[in-house]
Amino acid sequence: MKFEHLSLERRGDVFIITLQRPPENRLCVDSCRQISQAFHCIQDTLGPDSPGAVITKGSDSKPFANSDGFYPMLHTILDFPFPTIALTTGHPFGGACPFALAHDHRIMNSERGFLCMPPVDLGLHFDGMGSLLRLKLSPPIVRKMLFEGHRWTGKEAPKDGVVDFIAHPDKMLEAALELGQRLSPKAKAGVYGVLRSEL
Repeated sequence: MKFEHLSLERRGDVFIITLQRPPENRLCVDSCRQISQAFHCIQDTLGPDSPGAVITKGSDSKPFANSDGFYPMLHTILDFPFPTIALTTGHPFGGACPFALAHDHRIMNSERGFLCMPPVDLGLHFDGMGSLLRLKLSPPIVRKMLFEGHRWTGKEAPKDGVVDFIAHPDKMLEAALELGQRLSPKAKAGVYGVLRSEL
């Protein structure tokens, strides 16, 4: 299956979704829908009770996307029955922040980029915007993100649990592949997505 705004690559049991909508990989409605389609395509390819994992990369989005495509995309990732890993290669602002948080694991660029969700500074509100944050982060960090619009650097993000770890840009994909290969067998028993839903 071919996509206009992304590429899909398979390496063993690990699939790589690369956003390709320059210059900033903005999460427009079409991009969000294509990301959802790519996840469904991967799920159909792997089938039930199979090893597998997904890596997404190139998520340097700044604005929030229209809810027509954005929220369904987040639900697709959150309900996905295989491990998911987000590579934040640049500046995951706005919509890219919850996009990254929807994944099970996050790896951040150690050399550049800030991770931020600044609706408090922009006077924006979207229904349910705090629900995903409460699911993924501790209450003090949720307040820091929503009420302060804090910008996390690569050095401080792992300490606050916003990302799992950082990696040099030349090593990010390698680190994600190693993690994906280690986690992919965990989906084989068919309960990975069910266990995630308990969190």
